[in-house]
Amino acid sequence: MFRNLRINIFIYYMLTVTLLMAILYYFISVVEVENLYLLLFILLLLSIFAGAIISKLSIDPLFEHVSNLQNLSKETLHELNLPISTIKTNIHMLKKSLESEKDLKRVERIKSACEMLQQRYNELDYMIKLQSSNVEDEKFDLSELIQNRVEFLNRIYPHIEFKLLLSSSQIKSDKIGLSKVIDNLIDNAVKYSQDIHKIDIELQNHTLSIKDYGCGMDEVELLKIFDDYYQSNKNMKGFGIGLSMVKRFCDANAISMSFKSKPNVGTTVILKFKED
Repeated sequence: MFRNLRINIFIYYMLTVTLLMAILYYFISVVEVENLYLLLFILLLLSIFAGAIISKLSIDPLFEHVSNLQNLSKETLHELNLPISTIKTNIHMLKKSLESEKDLKRVERIKSACEMLQQRYNELDYMIKLQSSNVEDEKFDLSELIQNRVEFLNRIYPHIEFKLLLSSSQIKSDKIGLSKVIDNLIDNAVKYSQDIHKIDIELQNHTLSIKDYGCGMDEVELLKIFDDYYQSNKNMKGFGIGLSMVKRFCDANAISMSFKSKPNVGTTVILKFKED
């Protein structure tokens, strides 16, 4: 599709340039027009007309392609919602009829996997709304959001000890986007915790700090952490794009972010929110 589009635009561009040069040659050499301002004005009008057609040839297929992708995403999300709800309902019914501890643990694993699917569903829905500028800020208690995210992540990382010290903090922000930010920061803390499976999370006076006791970073590494695809530890899994996305979200939502880190001691991420 895009290869043919490039070819069509190139051909139209070459024909347009050739036509304009031919018109210019005709009026100067054959007709011998003396009013150059009139000639330039005519050429300008023709150039504007040609530019409008080229822009239409360029943008319309891309707009149609993006619209089709958005419609497909919305339809897919709508279709995903039903099986996720069905799984949740049947898990709840199964738990009532099961007595074996092994079976209950299996059901809990299915429930955790379903919650992860629900999380991906929410994120895709959020990304679609973000692209169409339909994301709205809402007022909520940040401490409750952090508590929910820690409970969710604790099921994924049961070996991690989360120490929470949270005070109620009412803020107005993009709740789903902020959930992704918190998940990303905690996930990074878990990855770099190494042998000390402990993470401290504190929320006081609209300031959130997430502290790990892992490998830490020196001053040079701290300068690079927001670069796309940068990872201080190459053995860690992931693509290294998380913190750059977090930084963009914080900048867009007036959230101050800073880091304190020392090698072999650990890293603390500090987010300061506006008081609502």
